Amino acid sequence: MIPQEVFMDILALHRQGYSYRAIARKLSIHRNTVKKYVEGRRMPAYGGKKRREGILAPYRQMIRDWLEHDDYQATWIFDKIKQLGYAGSYDTVKIFVRSVKKQRARLAYLRFETMPGLQAQMDWADFRIGPREMIHAFVMALGFSRAMYVEFVERCTFEAFLDCHIHAFHFLGGVPTEVLYDNMKNVVIRRKGGTVNFNAEFVHFATHYGFTPRACPPYSPWVKGKVERPIDYIRRRFWKGYRFDSLEQCNRDVRRWLRQTANRRVHGSYGQPVTVRWQKELAHLGKLPASDYDTSLKLFRKVYKDCQVSYNGNRYLLPHEVVGKTVLLKIKKGRIGFYHDDRLLATYREPAGKHRLVENPLFYERLKYDKEQLLRKYRGSAKATRSPADATLFPQVAVRALADYDRLAGGASWNS
Repeated sequence: MIPQEVFMDILALHRQGYSYRAIARKLSIHRNTVKKYVEGRRMPAYGGKKRREGILAPYRQMIRDWLEHDDYQATWIFDKIKQLGYAGSYDTVKIFVRSVKKQRARLAYLRFETMPGLQAQMDWADFRIGPREMIHAFVMALGFSRAMYVEFVERCTFEAFLDCHIHAFHFLGGVPTEVLYDNMKNVVIRRKGGTVNFNAEFVHFATHYGFTPRACPPYSPWVKGKVERPIDYIRRRFWKGYRFDSLEQCNRDVRRWLRQTANRRVHGSYGQPVTVRWQKELAHLGKLPASDYDTSLKLFRKVYKDCQVSYNGNRYLLPHEVVGKTVLLKIKKGRIGFYHDDRLLATYREPAGKHRLVENPLFYERLKYDKEQLLRKYRGSAKATRSPADATLFPQVAVRALADYDRLAGGASWNS
């Protein structure tokens, strides 16, 4: 089983045109492992019992931090952690140090080889619009050209987070190999030692677009300097003194500012207009997928006998053909789509209040004229009132001649 980061590296290198053998050699894994995850495109899933933490676990992050600053030998690290209480063997330390150095060397090689189109950096920024109100800016900047995308939203929801990514990729002309983030909850569920657990839904999103998410170390904003500095630039050159009437107008204005000013400026780091480097970078960005990721909230609900589905304190009327079945709800921007087997049944807008019935009267009209449903209803009621033998309330009795009864009685007369 491989970590999520290696899985996403496999897809990123495959997208760049590397063969299975070349990917296996770069990542130090077996070629069949590469083939398995490229063709299956499924994230590695771990099962079974949870493994116990090793004796080196409390010192792993400390070792990584040391190796970030200098290329220390395993013997030096072993001596240091022994003084801190480590009671394990030197071989355990040596194996871990070797793996960390190999990972750092691999990432450095990738960065050197694919500089244009390799990385984008993303961050949120708060902009005050009143004494107690503020809106939030999604900012993404390409690392090679510094071309950036900005979008303002009312709330930093997961849905808005994914939607802004999609808009950014379209605006910037493609998808970078990797995107660097801080440890926001939309990306990182938790960090334990040096292991990063990514949000599973976000990993599906990243896989759909073919980029690898990277989480920078905690409390190290300088690592994302290529997006941190543009935020100050936005505040000084766009936001200062700006007034707007709606969020839609604000986003129209900032996109125009990006095209006419921000992404045409001569950048101080390399002394060229951003657009010049941006044009060079476009050829190295990944292509957008044929269809965008569905960022709507998805829920399953069962349809009641009255043709209704309950969601968020309200009830919604659906066609009678799906009574008793489970349907998929896709909720986005106040609208709900109801699906069964990829068939769109109905679309409703969520009402303002609660305990409302939202309906399409045509659904009840169709039920009235559905002859098969009416016949089924008639048959169901008849079973409760008719005899199972002859479909009548009066059971039939066989009629016989009196001579037959005399014979059955052994010759005695019935009238004597």
